[in-house]
Amino acid sequence: MFRTNVSPNDPAEEHPTIGLIGMGAMGAMYAKHLSNAGWKKISVCDIPAKFESLKLQYADVPGITVHQDGHAVSRISDFIMYSVEAEYIDRVVSQYGPSTKVGAIVSGQTSVKAPEKDAFEKYLPPDVHIVSLHSLHGPSVSPEGQPLVLIQHRAPDSSLHLVENIFRCFGSRFVYLTYEDHDLVTANVQAVTHAAFLTMGTAWASQRAYPWEQGQYVGGIETVKVNIMLRIYANKWHVYAGLAILNPFARIQIDQYASSATALFKLMLAGDEQGLRTRIYDAREQVFGTVKIERAPIFLTEDVLDQFTIGGHPKLNGSPTSPSAPPSNSHLALLAMVDCWAHLKIQPFDHLDLAATPIFRMWIGVAEYLFRSPNRLDSAIRSAVYDVTHRSDDLEFVIAARGWSQCVSFGSFELYKRRFLETASFFESRFEEASAIGSEMIKAISQS
Repeated sequence: MFRTNVSPNDPAEEHPTIGLIGMGAMGAMYAKHLSNAGWKKISVCDIPAKFESLKLQYADVPGITVHQDGHAVSRISDFIMYSVEAEYIDRVVSQYGPSTKVGAIVSGQTSVKAPEKDAFEKYLPPDVHIVSLHSLHGPSVSPEGQPLVLIQHRAPDSSLHLVENIFRCFGSRFVYLTYEDHDLVTANVQAVTHAAFLTMGTAWASQRAYPWEQGQYVGGIETVKVNIMLRIYANKWHVYAGLAILNPFARIQIDQYASSATALFKLMLAGDEQGLRTRIYDAREQVFGTVKIERAPIFLTEDVLDQFTIGGHPKLNGSPTSPSAPPSNSHLALLAMVDCWAHLKIQPFDHLDLAATPIFRMWIGVAEYLFRSPNRLDSAIRSAVYDVTHRSDDLEFVIAARGWSQCVSFGSFELYKRRFLETASFFESRFEEASAIGSEMIKAISQS
């Protein structure tokens, strides 16, 4: 056994061998930060077809050795992390799990833990320990200050402490959960958030237009909507598919989100302002009523967020002007999200300090910005009932929300992939700008 307080500053012979099976975006992020921290014995692999390209990629990277496959990594590593898609975790662990070194610590970086837990318990030898983890952010976000979930499932405290010391270099905030609590919490902070932005993208793509470039969806709340939608569609489809399809809590929430959007839209079509107001204010009380008023709001001011508007960022594209005032908006995506949380009795602020992702922090921030202001909320309700400017967008949104819910209920990764990529292809030309602006926006909100 290694000293639990081992650090990258210790002699190389005292370092544990760290094995990474799967070198996609997240595996590569882990390898980068571990190498930069000074860990000297990092063994990595991906599918055999990528062996030669990985060797070239990491030929001059300190501390990293590329191996042919997971058998080679498993046999020599003291800590092993599987960074593969949740859809494939069972197959990969069944293949390489039996080769795990005696006494090693095994972990997984999947976003859904139920399949990972089943695979580890089924295929790992009984003489190895299980301390799983999950960084609750994407590969392009710095891990510093972000939540890193640690799951001490089948391991003594000494194994947990060793894992803590290996990843202390990330500067992340350790969050301790069980496998079951992880899936519930991640569903609560990610499922509806992802569903909202996936739906927005599909709705806008169906209209074959970039509405923020036509004087709509610019400034303030709209800036966050557009930037995060583009950020999600610029990512890998499987990042979201695994959570939505394999996490049973997520399926329930995505179905309710579509139901909430549909019910609210029907009230809008009926011109039932009082019915809509009653339902929205009931949801406001359920979700925000117990939140302490003195807590600093998450959302930045409209003036600050205006600088992050796609197509209007002075630093990145030389535009000297701010966008003009946008038309009023029902903000159906936000109304449906809070209505969904209220119906499922989810208290999102309970998870804010525990395991909030950067995107969830921004999305709950704009919801708070809208719902904590009676003037803004009343304006959205009046717009929903009387202003038809965004009515066609709202119709497309409801159709898209129900489509995504049905897609998830079918449990088909291929269908999810096709739906995701068809929408992503429409926005592809805007990804580069959105990525640069979105990263600055996340940084600004994180520092506020």
